[in-house]
Amino acid sequence: MLEKLKLIVERYDDIEKRMTLPEVYNDPQAVAKLMREQKELAPVAEVCRRYIKADGDIAEAKELLEGRLEPDFREMVQEEFDKAREEKQRLEQEIKILLLPKDPNDEKNVIMEIRGGVGGEEAALFAHSLFRMYSMYAEMKRWKIEVVNLNETELGGIKEISFLIEGAGAYSRLKFESGVHRVQRVPDTESSGRIHTSAVTVAVLPEAEEVELEINPNDLQIDTYRSSGAGGQHVNKTESAIRITHIPSGIVVECQDERSQYKNRDRAMKILRSKLYDMERQKQDSAIAAERRSQVGSGDRSERIRTYNFPQGRVTDHRIGLTLYKIDQIMDGALDEIIDALITAEQAEKLRASEEQ
Repeated sequence: MLEKLKLIVERYDDIEKRMTLPEVYNDPQAVAKLMREQKELAPVAEVCRRYIKADGDIAEAKELLEGRLEPDFREMVQEEFDKAREEKQRLEQEIKILLLPKDPNDEKNVIMEIRGGVGGEEAALFAHSLFRMYSMYAEMKRWKIEVVNLNETELGGIKEISFLIEGAGAYSRLKFESGVHRVQRVPDTESSGRIHTSAVTVAVLPEAEEVELEINPNDLQIDTYRSSGAGGQHVNKTESAIRITHIPSGIVVECQDERSQYKNRDRAMKILRSKLYDMERQKQDSAIAAERRSQVGSGDRSERIRTYNFPQGRVTDHRIGLTLYKIDQIMDGALDEIIDALITAEQAEKLRASEEQ
């Protein structure tokens, strides 16, 4: 293991040297490629250096302990030996996690879709609450959010919404949100105070680049129509809204947020590309299902992943059995505690799987 770690550090140092060479510095593509590799290796190289140092400290202390030492000095060396050994064991676990296979989509932007499910207007109102929650989370992370398509109800709920979140590592944090979110609360319209249970479906797709997926224009049916929605005054009177149907898969994508037909078409194609990419990815995941058998869940859109119980003030993530009594903070975008726990659970499952191989 020590030799492998030394090779990682050497590769990182080599990248730093190469980036200062004129022939590399003047080649933007080469620089971009090296910077990507440097970014990936940086956290690993740092931990490797600390591991190598701890290993050296253990060897040095061990050599001293084998000699004749004064009692006070021996006690001090023994203390250093024990400390270095504990540090080495801790770093070994950290390195194992850092070297786990990365999800190639983790650094991508995401396209999210929220749809009101069982529960009618109450589900639509909760869909609006979830959109607000994700918007506030994106703001905390300094990510950019753009609404692509919105279908509202008269009472301010959301039947369905599609939106793009752009930012470093957006998919790595939000991919765990795919699935059915259940809400238990007393609706404003309920006079008897009875608790209703409603459900909202969330889909999270990594944004696909054009180079990753080629779409045959002959497979597309493109229709234009006038934007529609609650409120009236912002509704576009021209036929700038776009509906694209991918005939082979039957996937339909709509975009009516922009007043420009060109912009709506561009965004609709972006969503369609991501949906087709996700569909292809799911096929591959099914073929190697063992890799996806994680206690964090499969991300199946029909899977109930979380319950928001307002009367009790709790949020429960069913995949890892985590319950937090801070529903107000969570609905205001404080999602990191849940997401961090899900990432840790996924890492633990991957470690277990790699050790069994």
